[in-house]
Amino acid sequence: MGLNRTRSAAPAAGPAPAASAAAGTAGCPERAPDTGRPSPALLAVDAGNSKTDVALLGADGRVLGTARGGGFRPPAVGVGAAVDVLAEAVERAHAAAGPGGAAAPVRQVTACLANADLPVEEEALAAALTARGWGRRVAVHNDTFAVLRAGLTARDGEAAARGVAVVCGAGINCVGVRSDGRTARFPALGRLSGDWGGGGGLGEEALWHAARAEDGRGEPTLLRTAVPAHFGLGSVHALIEAVHLGRIAWERRLELVPVLFAAAGRGDAVADGLIARMADEVVTMAVVALRELDLLAEEVPVLLGGGVLAAGQALLDDRVTRLLAERAPRAVPRVVRARPVLGAALLGLDALGAPVDAHDRARRHFEPPRPPDGAPAPAPD
Repeated sequence: MGLNRTRSAAPAAGPAPAASAAAGTAGCPERAPDTGRPSPALLAVDAGNSKTDVALLGADGRVLGTARGGGFRPPAVGVGAAVDVLAEAVERAHAAAGPGGAAAPVRQVTACLANADLPVEEEALAAALTARGWGRRVAVHNDTFAVLRAGLTARDGEAAARGVAVVCGAGINCVGVRSDGRTARFPALGRLSGDWGGGGGLGEEALWHAARAEDGRGEPTLLRTAVPAHFGLGSVHALIEAVHLGRIAWERRLELVPVLFAAAGRGDAVADGLIARMADEVVTMAVVALRELDLLAEEVPVLLGGGVLAAGQALLDDRVTRLLAERAPRAVPRVVRARPVLGAALLGLDALGAPVDAHDRARRHFEPPRPPDGAPAPAPD
């Protein structure tokens, strides 16, 4: 099925050490002499297709400076230009850290990156980040590991825990780990590797069904009018023309996910069928990863993250929960709503050998406040 099984001595929530590069072994001073604040010991990066979050932390888990940048898309712009996007955010994070955050190399750089889907890509990106001189040690993971690590808490044994994470954002991906370091991964290269869904896939399907409903090839659906109306257009034909001629960016199909859920909520069979298929894909990936790691018979957290899964859509969430109960009864589904940069920070603190209270301090900074009883939980920004 294209799923990779590996054994690693790295922290359980991270991939094999081949994705790491070292640029020296000397440590950084732990405190800035002019302020008494901890000097940055860790640079944590979570870079997705649409945005990048960067954080500088002390070895005690204190967040000293953060910044947000643009999307990380090396397949589209090349590795150098993609890392330039990270560099701009890294510079601003150092500036936000104040006088003690001068851009000297930190002890550890941990970067969880979209489009680092294969071990060879992780290795190449680790080398590119090492060349920037941001830290003495550099580790690159696929960004799905950030969601996995963010969702593993003290009750799971933190980094030594077992777990599976499914991320459904612009695309879809899944990783799993055992406490012995074994991991399960998918290539996650879209249709090329057998993937379906995610925000991009759902938006594409919504437009496909809307087009066929309008010209008579498909069954009737509310999407026929709702999809073009979202872009201020009166027909699907007009929307197709606008996308084809570049007046509307193809990337904006992600905006159609709420339109799809709204149509399903009004009883539209086509929209509801797409959401049902999305739930099935999420659960199928989780079950395959659990099986590959011999964890189906054990109580294991299945962590659900990304904008689609963390949006609090009952039509999707309830189906995922029900299907997991049928196919993996010992699995414990848990939605991860913390910003994924928390996972990158925790992986970095793991690498530094930081104590539990440092992990707790980082969690308190990044985890969202609990919503009032009965209020919908916010999706990650």
